[in-house]
Amino acid sequence: MHSSDLAAAGDLPTAKRSVPAGDKAPAGATGRGGPQAATGTKSQTGRKSATPGAPLTQQGAKQARFSAFLDTAAAYVALTKPRVIELLLVATIPTMILAKDGFPSLWLVIATLIGGYASAGASGVFNCYIDRDIDSLMRRTKRRPLATGQISGRAALTFGTVLGVFSLVWFWFVINPLSAVLTLIAILIYVVGYSLILKRRTPQNIVWGGAAGCMPVLIGWAAVTNTVQWPAFLLFLVIFFWTPPHYWPLSMKFRADYEKAGVPMLPVVATQRRVAVEMIAYCLAMVAATLLLWPVAHMTFVYGIAAIALGGWFTWSCISLLRRIDHPELGKADAMRVFHGSITYLSGLFVAIAVDVFLPW
Repeated sequence: MHSSDLAAAGDLPTAKRSVPAGDKAPAGATGRGGPQAATGTKSQTGRKSATPGAPLTQQGAKQARFSAFLDTAAAYVALTKPRVIELLLVATIPTMILAKDGFPSLWLVIATLIGGYASAGASGVFNCYIDRDIDSLMRRTKRRPLATGQISGRAALTFGTVLGVFSLVWFWFVINPLSAVLTLIAILIYVVGYSLILKRRTPQNIVWGGAAGCMPVLIGWAAVTNTVQWPAFLLFLVIFFWTPPHYWPLSMKFRADYEKAGVPMLPVVATQRRVAVEMIAYCLAMVAATLLLWPVAHMTFVYGIAAIALGGWFTWSCISLLRRIDHPELGKADAMRVFHGSITYLSGLFVAIAVDVFLPW
């Protein structure tokens, strides 16, 4: 699932030095480095076959270097956590459409997405740097480039700093200063608030640290209007209340990993039942925020029906999880079904927001 599951650069083939013409191996030498290694061996059929120790051709060396370059580039991309960013950007465009009450200029949308990817990517890189010790202990994260050593800590810090500074400068001069300030707040919440302070200290880490994931809607709104208005705050609350029932199922799945790494996620320190009950409570608050958005943003009944249907479905998935925890005879309590359902819910809700704007009534 994660692009961080890439092979380490050290696994790539490397060019081997050939023996200069004047340096002859002792007569009768065999094995690696001997005449057979340089000239190849004959198989039983009489055909000459390549020997593992044979030097790479110039073309082969170029291909190896290019392959190593691609792997390194992919590792840097993996540090930005692109799958997480992808989900955040899904919320940004519908928010900009709602703020504009129509489709904003294509350039503004692209510019906002560029800055948003850079800022969220910088946060992801810093998070990977801070968590590199515990990432190496967890199955889900042990192949991240910093955990494997494919990317050095200094290189990651440099990369994250460049991305962060670029995003702030980009938003300030290309979009507007308000969006730049909100971007800085988002980075600080995720890197300092969540990664450095909350994650290893409190079971409520994802609740308050998750506020960083809500910032793209404020940034998107500010990019269009140069203000932050009530609909944007309600969208912020929707994602804020959505985050725990989205992330805790994943923590339930990998509970042993978090416990081994010493990270006190709620599923590590509390019973499954308590986690499921709190997920339902957050779902209800989330649905309330979506329904409050209906009149505040002057949405049509189409959005209202979608918000009720999607919210009811997602809440019921959390209730079903609780029922299976209380009554194992009903079947396996599949937390990952809730996790994947949370992504479907948020995507569907923001699609409904975007579509509703263009309805004629």
